[in-house]
Amino acid sequence: MPKHEIIRASLKQIFSGIKQLKEALPSKEFTIDGRLVGDIGEAIVQRDYDITLFEGLAKDYDGQTSCGKKVQIKATFKNSLTFKKISDYYLGIKIYEDGSYEEIFNGPGSFIAEQYSHRKGFGENLLSFPNKKLIQLSSDVPSTERIKKLA
Repeated sequence: MPKHEIIRASLKQIFSGIKQLKEALPSKEFTIDGRLVGDIGEAIVQRDYDITLFEGLAKDYDGQTSCGKKVQIKATFKNSLTFKKISDYYLGIKIYEDGSYEEIFNGPGSFIAEQYSHRKGFGENLLSFPNKKLIQLSSDVPSTERIKKLA
């Protein structure tokens, strides 16, 4: 198959998948040019955790828990997650190509702040943190301070 046909067929599959994602969660855009990974992560988290997503875009937060705590959700296909604002809760996941995911961090944003507030630009810039470090840090979060997974 010629390369231009491969590209055309691949894009058709991608956009078909995006259409299906929009049908499953109409409140998210799933835009291919910037928010696709984040919106997929939010869809997964809403499905599996005690979180209600905010409609559309909300500054600094993506949703809230049933007890009203604000949540920042981050998702990646890579080996690091970003963090900027200290939120009530920060829930970060790594998504795999088969749709499975790994919880990287689940807990109050203050745990990350305590560890990294010395870093230049912390709280002002969107900074990247290695998943391995966030997993270690998340292991220190008591179960009572985590967002509950749905049964």
